[in-house]
Amino acid sequence: MGEQYAEAEISLSAIRENTAAFTRRMAPAAVMAVVKADGYGHGAVASARAALDGGATWLGVVHVREALELREAGIGAPVLVMMAIGGDDHAAAVRRGVDLSASTVEMVRCLAKAATEAGRPARVHLKADTGLNRGGATRDDWPSVVSAAMEEQAAGRLVVTGLWSHFASSDDPGNPSIREQVSVFRESIEIAEKSGISPEVRHLGNTAGAIGVPEARFDLVRIGGGIYGLSTLPGGAPGWLTPAMTLKARLIQVKRVPAGAGVSYNHRYVTSRDTTLGLLPLGYADGVPRGATNARLAFTRGRRWQIAGTVCMDQLVIDFGDEPMTAGEEVVLFGPGGAGEPTAQEWGEALGTISYEIVTGIGPRVPRSYTP
Repeated sequence: MGEQYAEAEISLSAIRENTAAFTRRMAPAAVMAVVKADGYGHGAVASARAALDGGATWLGVVHVREALELREAGIGAPVLVMMAIGGDDHAAAVRRGVDLSASTVEMVRCLAKAATEAGRPARVHLKADTGLNRGGATRDDWPSVVSAAMEEQAAGRLVVTGLWSHFASSDDPGNPSIREQVSVFRESIEIAEKSGISPEVRHLGNTAGAIGVPEARFDLVRIGGGIYGLSTLPGGAPGWLTPAMTLKARLIQVKRVPAGAGVSYNHRYVTSRDTTLGLLPLGYADGVPRGATNARLAFTRGRRWQIAGTVCMDQLVIDFGDEPMTAGEEVVLFGPGGAGEPTAQEWGEALGTISYEIVTGIGPRVPRSYTP
C-alpha cells in the first residue's frame, strides 16, 4: 500500500483470466468487455487493456467521452457507445471509428448528420427493445428505425454494423421473459436482414445471459461484471471467475474504551465490555455504504470484525475486542475471498444490493493500484 492509508488494489491478471475464461466458454461468439463507469470502478483504460490481452475483441462504454478516453490512450479495438444520447459529440466519435447506438429514427438522422460533419460514415448498432422497456425500439417502431437506417446507409452516411438488445431478467434462471426476449430479438434480426441489413455482429447476452442462456450468445456477448469477477446471478459469479478488486486501508488510530461506551454518530453501537477500537480512514464519501453500520464486514489477522456504529463520511470504527491491534495495520473490507475476507458479493447481499453497486461506488478519493 506504500505511504497511502487506503487503496483499491486491482488484479489485472484476474481481469485477463476472467476474460480468457469467457473467450473459451463463449466461442464461437466473440467477447465485448464492458468498461463503462471507469471499468466498473476498476479503471477503464487498464481494464480494457487487460481484457483485450485476455481475448476480448470489442469494448463497450455508455458515453462518447468514455470511448474517446480509450482512443486517447491508444486503444484501437472496436468500441461501442451503448447509450444513445442526443447531446453527445457524435462527430468526434465517428472520426475516431467508434460505433454508436440508435433506437429511434431521430437518432439515426442525428448520427447521419454527425457523419457528414466528420467526413466519414458512422458505424451504427440498431437497438431493439425486446422486453426490457428501457432503451431500444419497440416492435411497432423497429421497422421505421430499420428503414431510416437503410436510407442513410444507401446515401453513404452510415453503415449498420450491429443489431442488439438487452435482457431484463437473465439473472433469474427460468424467468419466462428470457425465452420471449430471445424470440423477439430473432424476429427483429429477421426484419432487419430482410430489409437488406447485413450486420457484423448481433448481440443480446450480458454476463448473466452469456453464462446461463447459450441460445442468446449470437455473434457477440457483452461481459460487464464478469470481466471483473462479478455477477448478478443468484449466489454471485461462478467459481471460474475471480473478483479483481480488493478494498483495503490502514488503521490510523487504536484505543481502549470501557464497557458501555457509545461509538460513532448517534451511538448506534455500544460496547458490551472493555474493548479495542480501531479507526479506518474510509467512509461513505469513499463508497463504503452507510448501510454497513454494525455489519461484520472487516477483515484482518485472519478474522472478520464488526464495524462499530455508524459509517461516517470519511471514516469508520471497528471493534477488535481484546486483539492487540496497532495503528498502521491493514484491514481489508472486501476482496476475492480466498483468505476468508468478505467479497463484494457478500457486501451486496448484506446491504440488499448487488456487487456491481459496491465496486462502482468506490470513489475517486480512493487511489487505484494495479498488480500485473
